Amino acid sequence: MATVDTLRSFYEGRRVLVTGSTGFKGSWLCGLLQSLGAEVYGYALEPSTNPSLWDIVGLGEKVAHSTADVRDLETLSDAFMSFRPQAVFHLAAQPLVIDGYERPRYTYETNVMGTVNVLECVRTCDSVTSFLNVTTDKVYENLERPGYGYREDDKLDGFDPYSNSKSCSEIVTHCYQKSFFAEGSTGDAAGRCAISTARAGNVIGGGDFSANRIVPDCVRAVQAGEPIVIRNPSSVRPYQHVMEPLVAYLRIAAGQEADRSLAGWYNIGPDDKDCVTTGEIVRLFAKSWGDGFSFEEGHVDGPHEANFLKLDNTKAKQALGWQPAWGVAEAVSRTADWTRAWLTGGDAAATACMNEQINDYLGALI
Repeated sequence: MATVDTLRSFYEGRRVLVTGSTGFKGSWLCGLLQSLGAEVYGYALEPSTNPSLWDIVGLGEKVAHSTADVRDLETLSDAFMSFRPQAVFHLAAQPLVIDGYERPRYTYETNVMGTVNVLECVRTCDSVTSFLNVTTDKVYENLERPGYGYREDDKLDGFDPYSNSKSCSEIVTHCYQKSFFAEGSTGDAAGRCAISTARAGNVIGGGDFSANRIVPDCVRAVQAGEPIVIRNPSSVRPYQHVMEPLVAYLRIAAGQEADRSLAGWYNIGPDDKDCVTTGEIVRLFAKSWGDGFSFEEGHVDGPHEANFLKLDNTKAKQALGWQPAWGVAEAVSRTADWTRAWLTGGDAAATACMNEQINDYLGALI
């Protein structure tokens, strides 16, 4: 298992570019990298929510960044050539299933051609030696087999435009790796950069204000003093605290640079005992929050969403020595703690809580 010292020895002083830096996961990743001593550069649109974690914890003043679109190859290339990153984490995406139904063309442009543009920059910027494309657990053809956790060699064929575009992003990444980065391939990038993809389960944590996600919906209900109606309470998802996949991403990027046999594709999800229903997530939030939060179970009409989805995380455990550190109950409790800190103490308290949780999680790796 990775220790804090192992991660710090790789990332301290390293130039790391994060696309999608203003998003929920991107903000936590930037904070985590800074805590390990990395020199971080963000590339993203303005935050998509108001409020946003990026603004609450003041990352715009702490992280050098470009406010731009991954569909803009010229601006993206300029950022690469100016910063000359050594490691790149690609998180920029249109990340919501429902938005994918409403804006399918934009979703494919961002999630597929955005990935092509990032890989083009990695190919032409000779400073990059490790690249990770962060996708989703929804890349698989989901046959909704109860009890079955999808494995990395299962078929990729997401159902809806968001999920399918991320399947395409995976295939694009694998193509670039074989065509341009593998030993013996054509071009100047051959053998220079290790390439992987990571398929993460549903992440939760403080500072996620996205629409149509269950924990942010709980937070909005707390703010409004109203009960939440749970959409599809029996659906099963691989919920995990945001720190779980982020540390796995760091392990992949560092490990594959030292040992190219580790490059490939990985599921990053909780153990079976922590794959729970949406209804259970809400009940855990209610328990953590206490008085002032209530919920109702019901069904909200909407486009197709999978009822059962689980990942097999064996490969990440065996190849990387990675293990989930926080179970789902602690993940929900930590999310409630951050929310309470922000609502009662403002941005400063929320920032302190985020830093404390980063340190607590890293401390669990020792």
